[in-house]
Amino acid sequence: MPRRFLRGSTRGGGKELVQDILGLNLVGYFCMPMPTQPLGWFKKEITSAEDMQGLKYRTVGLATDIMQGMGLSVTQLPGGEIVPALERGVIEAFEYNNPTSDSRFGAQDVSKDYMMGSYHQAAEFFETIINRDKFESLPAEHQAILEYAAEAANTANYATAMDNYSRDLQKLINESGVRVHRTPESVMQAQPASWDKVLEKLNQDAFFKKIVDSQREWAQRVAFYDLMNSADYKLAYNHYFPGALPF
Repeated sequence: MPRRFLRGSTRGGGKELVQDILGLNLVGYFCMPMPTQPLGWFKKEITSAEDMQGLKYRTVGLATDIMQGMGLSVTQLPGGEIVPALERGVIEAFEYNNPTSDSRFGAQDVSKDYMMGSYHQAAEFFETIINRDKFESLPAEHQAILEYAAEAANTANYATAMDNYSRDLQKLINESGVRVHRTPESVMQAQPASWDKVLEKLNQDAFFKKIVDSQREWAQRVAFYDLMNSADYKLAYNHYFPGALPF
């Protein structure tokens, strides 16, 4: 069962599902969340879902099935092989992770069109995993310290990520000549449609379905509140920084 599918918080039942899925003599806590990963690097701007048909594209994990369902020809490659594969024509486009890590391995040297926004990895977490026997041998207050330390790492890492990713994105634009584009709506619409078909097969596993049902229940309630109540940040951004957004 892919652990990175277990997105969410320690609220709403997610914590208990994490403990169930570990299935070993372990205690685990999510920590260090990563914001949405971009659609990736392309030889030219993608303007529609049709532009992606037959494209030789690098991604990994469940995103492979989503992209294949959208008509892409997907290759799974480790990070160190991405640039050579693009130079040899083995792939034509790729996603890796974020502006910081992408720029550090030189994505901007082999591609200049960066598509931002995607559902394929809308959120991702690392884990802190502890031997259960060791954990349970600790005093209750020490157990609590470990759990709250993971929560603190969550907050600290997200803040660090937003600072680094935004700073390095501006460097890619202003120093490396990268053209940053917002992923078109037709691609965004095609992704969940493809995921629905992938999910039909995955949901044949009873525990996987249990996780999905828990996530859907949480999302329906919490996202409704968030979408209904959140300020229109794009409107405010355009008010104070008119013309800055390319979409």
